[in-house]
Amino acid sequence: MENLEYARLQMAFTLGFHIIFACIGMVMPFFMVIAHRKWLKTRNPLYLKLTKAWLKGVAIFFVTGAVSGTALSFELGMLWPEFMKHAGPIIGMPFSLEGAAFFVEAIALGFYLYGWNKLPEKFHWFTGIIIGISGVASGILVVSANGWMNAPSGFDYINGEFTNIDPVQAFLNPAWFTQALHMTLAAFVATSFAVAGLHAYQILRNNNPELHKQAFKIAISFGAVAAILQPLSGDLSAKDVAERQPVKLAAMEAHYETSKGVPLYIGGIVDEEKREVTNKLEIPNALSFLAFGDFDAEVKGLNDFPEDELPPVAIVHYAFQTMVGIGTLLMLAGLLYFISLKKKSWMDSRKYWWFFMLLAPLGFIALEAGWVVTEVGRQPWIIYGIMRTEDAVTPMPGIKFSFYMYLMVYIILAFTVTWLMKRQIRVLNADKE
Repeated sequence: MENLEYARLQMAFTLGFHIIFACIGMVMPFFMVIAHRKWLKTRNPLYLKLTKAWLKGVAIFFVTGAVSGTALSFELGMLWPEFMKHAGPIIGMPFSLEGAAFFVEAIALGFYLYGWNKLPEKFHWFTGIIIGISGVASGILVVSANGWMNAPSGFDYINGEFTNIDPVQAFLNPAWFTQALHMTLAAFVATSFAVAGLHAYQILRNNNPELHKQAFKIAISFGAVAAILQPLSGDLSAKDVAERQPVKLAAMEAHYETSKGVPLYIGGIVDEEKREVTNKLEIPNALSFLAFGDFDAEVKGLNDFPEDELPPVAIVHYAFQTMVGIGTLLMLAGLLYFISLKKKSWMDSRKYWWFFMLLAPLGFIALEAGWVVTEVGRQPWIIYGIMRTEDAVTPMPGIKFSFYMYLMVYIILAFTVTWLMKRQIRVLNADKE
């Protein structure tokens, strides 16, 4: 493989790894402060034990996210120097603000970790809220920078030069809101269902079931609400993509011929050579309506775009189908949970806990698939319509050695985190405080 392929593989692998821990770091503090609030109100030691257990998890994932995120920041300059040369002065604002949010989160985490029996109870609890808010802010700021790559703004591009730079306009680019909303909800869905699934597994094993049932209820409540709201944010994102990146929309649906009243494909096998999709279900006129709010609207097909500006259609289509399919399933699971609050007998069935246990990894699979749609669907551009990915990569040889080194380090990091979390679960299940 060439430098470009190794650089893209390294960026994809490290970003795919980091995004999991970043999302957990965004969401788990909110579980922790809810449990802490219940402890303050009831003085039930079960909630105190749960709060401290989740606190240790937050600390572990914070450190892991910090390490993997720092590596990513180095990679931007190391792998894509031409991109950073021009993009750095334009999108430096969200990155610098993200750094500030990170430090606020770190300071608040320090107060929360070491403030037990030292700080006033309400202030101590409030520092937990600051951890969650600053974590979500960090995620939104990073997604804003990615939104700029999809909807470049805040500058004039004249004769190959970036001039008249407006960092605020670049920060508030046309894609930032829809991407940030969709990503934040996705983080809550993925993390909540994963945590709820782990606690469902402990309930099935009859390990301290009362504690794990309370933990399950806290986690799944966030996930169920986010999963039900997610299709609404997905609709906003689809309309935004249809307007700004019609080629990405066409790739998402593997739609080749420009036409009106276009159907929505469910499933399907893409043949990129023959430019067709087989074995799919069609919902008549649905794509036209979802993209433009008009059942008879025209949707551009892939055949209307230059060959060298098409993304890998099959990858984008399958990733999109995976994201939407899992998202729909988790939305239905969220509705099922709210129904089970009325039909409490459902929670006495092992099938109920098996169902939620099996859902545990699906949110993160959908999350990764969504990022594939966003990033691969933008190709061959690193800055959409302005700079190609191949023009941004480093000219220095030997990127494959960097890729293998990062791969080894991240695998070690993954095993370390897994061991630490298994250890925390054993402590949580122990009879002692």
